Amino acid sequence: MVRIGERYLWCQSEANVGVSLWTSDRLTTLGERHVVWRAPADGPASRQVWAPELFFLDGRWRIYLAASDGRNRTHRSYVLTAESDDPLGPYRLGGPLATGDGSPRSSQPRWAIDLTVLEYAGRRFALWSGWPDGRTDSQCLYIAPMSDPTTIAGPRVRVCANDDFPWELTDPPAGRRGLNEAPQVLQHDGRTFVLYSCGASWLPTYGLGLLELRGDDPLDPACWYKHPEPAFQGTDATFGVGHSGFVTEPDGSWWHVFHAKVDREPGWRRALFVQPMGWDDDGLPRLGRPVAPGEPVAVPAETPARARTAAGDWHFPDSGLGDFDYYGHQQFLDLAADGVLLGQAPDRPVNDYRSGEKLVLRDGRYADVRVTTELRLLGGALEAGLLIRVTAPAVGPNAQRGYYAAVSASRGLVTVGKMDGRRRVELGTAPYRSTVPNRLTVEAVGPRLTMYLDGQPESPLAVTDDEFAFGSVGLRVSDTAACYRSLSVRPLANG
Repeated sequence: MVRIGERYLWCQSEANVGVSLWTSDRLTTLGERHVVWRAPADGPASRQVWAPELFFLDGRWRIYLAASDGRNRTHRSYVLTAESDDPLGPYRLGGPLATGDGSPRSSQPRWAIDLTVLEYAGRRFALWSGWPDGRTDSQCLYIAPMSDPTTIAGPRVRVCANDDFPWELTDPPAGRRGLNEAPQVLQHDGRTFVLYSCGASWLPTYGLGLLELRGDDPLDPACWYKHPEPAFQGTDATFGVGHSGFVTEPDGSWWHVFHAKVDREPGWRRALFVQPMGWDDDGLPRLGRPVAPGEPVAVPAETPARARTAAGDWHFPDSGLGDFDYYGHQQFLDLAADGVLLGQAPDRPVNDYRSGEKLVLRDGRYADVRVTTELRLLGGALEAGLLIRVTAPAVGPNAQRGYYAAVSASRGLVTVGKMDGRRRVELGTAPYRSTVPNRLTVEAVGPRLTMYLDGQPESPLAVTDDEFAFGSVGLRVSDTAACYRSLSVRPLANG
């Protein structure tokens, strides 16, 4: 993640076959997604696009990524170069980079992922995770000089061993092997650090180690000191933490961006976290403990504080999603010719999971309001509908505070309920007889919420609750897919 002026750019793999940049005006949301590159249909860089890293080097935006032909053992490092000074592309692909042994001319690319760039004392280096040979999947950190942003200009050097401490191993404390990956450069007060991920990325024990450059030559392994204690470890609530990123705010505050697992089962089902960090009296990064899901964190001082209170209309095939923030696995959101698809499973999902996918109107602050949407159910077990007076949205089925109204074909019910960030409570239900499409309206006036559904003789459904007085509005599905064609918001000034 990179900050440019008042804009943030989040760089993310697009379902393992492309790269997306999300643009936002704040650290607390991803903002709007832009697919800036798609992998070719076949070939050595057509599959398993992992860990893209965005840099502005020598007047052009560059995205370093790992890709393969679909077999992990063929993973190599590549670089995308923007054809103009626009970070949203278009980009052209270069590589694979010379991540092997020997001179630049004789070096053959070796298995390499998570490549990043280190700039030190006027020199530029590539830093990545690689295999020692073409067969052994024991990952070490390697470094090599760069002559320009697309060329590695010397043989690789292993920075350090990957099994110095039990917490670096895949199955601590005994362990099977060391896996060091995801190096991230962190420079502060003239000192250079590298945070790296270690252990098994698919297990809750994944965490971060800390290297420090204590000499003048990054190519000399003796100049790197490995701190004996982990820099960042999981808790009972937030686990499998890894692949850090760092950003500073105009007020001088530092923030740590990382991913964590959403369950304890082996696998790569992960979500993004952002939390403040600092520096201790010895000048070392102080990352603290991972915040728990739903734990309140004070936002950066520069976060926009405007409130959207006016009426609005969005016809998604034309308006797009620029005014909305998405919470959920990125593969369950798509914009089609007839509307926005929420909760629609892709043809070939990658490490996906259901999370109560939702789109929330950015900066919305409505009390008495009428909200209308036109939606079409596409199948699934639970429900789809609207969010009203919602605050604190995050990834998770009940990860928001506020009210919801939903239709469920499988249950044959319409429902009005509320959520407190962890659990939901149904406030009222009524029979549901499907119409296609469904025009769903909710009016919130004081403590009274009334739900109207076109074509339903039992409509309206009215409930009373006074827990949530204001918030934004949005669209939400739960273990269901739906196509939303439009959204209309009307404040009720006389409510």
